[in-house]
Amino acid sequence: MSTELAPDIAARIDELLPQTQCTRCGYPGCKPYAAAIAEGTAEINQCPPGGAATIAALAALLGRPVQALNPVHGADSPPRIAWIDESRCIGCARCLAPCPVDAIVGAAKFMHTVLIERCTGCELCLPPCPVDCIEMRAGPPPAANQPALNRLRYDAHNARLATRSTERQRELDAKKAAAPRPASPS
Repeated sequence: MSTELAPDIAARIDELLPQTQCTRCGYPGCKPYAAAIAEGTAEINQCPPGGAATIAALAALLGRPVQALNPVHGADSPPRIAWIDESRCIGCARCLAPCPVDAIVGAAKFMHTVLIERCTGCELCLPPCPVDCIEMRAGPPPAANQPALNRLRYDAHNARLATRSTERQRELDAKKAAAPRPASPS
């Protein structure tokens, strides 16, 4: 594919993806996966949350044959959402940062809960939970505008993380600047 067309086609591919940001495709999010498809370095059948419908839409857009979902990346399944057993939640807050759309609310040492209408079912909250109080349950079918909302929430999540990182770096720089320097030998 020509490099001039790749950004435009990558954006069109990204629009067809469910925007769960689950990383099951092998990429850190939907946009990098879309870019890889546009560049020809990824196949169109690596998105379990999108399943057969997304694969068919990508095939139609790109003029490629429809393929079955690659089982290496997961299985086509109905929508699922995270659910937290609040009686077992210890409030460690380890599930908050990995959630790409900020669907989990809570604070350190307090119980957490999942905002069902925001959860993309990405499962990224499962591995960091030290008490296994999070499980995946059947979820409602996504709304027609869900991918667009997921994309906005993901962008807001990343912007918040970037701002926090910049603020932390400024604090570290300020501490270094304010630290007394050892006296130099005369």
